[in-house]
Amino acid sequence: MNEDNTTHVLHRIRSSYPQLSEKEQLIADYILKHPESIVHSTINQIADELMIADATVFRFCKRLDFKGYQALKIALASELVHPIQDIHEEINETDSEMEILAKVFQANMNAVQFTKEIQESAGFRQVLDHILNADQLHFYGNGGSGITAQDGLHKFIRTGIPCFAYTDTHMQLMAASQLTEKDVVFFISHTGANNDLLEVVETAKENGAVTIGITNLAKSPLSKQVDVCLYTASEETDYRSEALSSRIAELSLLDALYVNYSVKTKDKTQQAVNKMRKAISKRRV
Repeated sequence: MNEDNTTHVLHRIRSSYPQLSEKEQLIADYILKHPESIVHSTINQIADELMIADATVFRFCKRLDFKGYQALKIALASELVHPIQDIHEEINETDSEMEILAKVFQANMNAVQFTKEIQESAGFRQVLDHILNADQLHFYGNGGSGITAQDGLHKFIRTGIPCFAYTDTHMQLMAASQLTEKDVVFFISHTGANNDLLEVVETAKENGAVTIGITNLAKSPLSKQVDVCLYTASEETDYRSEALSSRIAELSLLDALYVNYSVKTKDKTQQAVNKMRKAISKRRV
């Protein structure tokens, strides 16, 4: 996050929470519970309150891409004075059709924007490097996440890499049992706690495949089990599960990976796309 865009502090803290150290999580918990106290306290007071060093609080602020404690305070104060209503905006029974439409679109835009903000360049590049060196790409997801898995296949089949997508646990297990260390598997789960999918992760790892997770930011079993994890961020309302808007973010992550891959393998990908277009053209009138 840049210093000229320091809003959404509380959301950024929630989103970054799993990557924080134990002491940093202590600070995060305090800010989330007592945001007003931060605005009216010095760094020394917060450190004393939490029985930690001033330097730990300062490192926490830097972790969130602020120049220091004062910069975080200013951003947080602005957020508290001018709350970002549309982030947590609820859909009401009295809303008109167009008001509901606007709120749904806003929720989707928020999910994509927040997901972009929480991406760590090192992790994203690591995933891209694995794709660039893969013999095969597999995409696994169950239920609604299966739609994202199918989209992954639909995108990356254009690259010329052998691609597969499975949404049935038995098929996933059978396919995973045949993987090698040269293959890459994406495991997509909003909660990251699907027992069936976690079992497939184990099978893939036993066969040496590179495992990549796509899940909502949380301390999920999936994020702990895979080799690399990419995260989404979204909010839930009474009428709309956060999994729905996070799916838009999941698709956007796959889009970003596909475009990056295409740029780095321009000639190879273009050749594959041309072959595909020629084959599809036979089906058009």
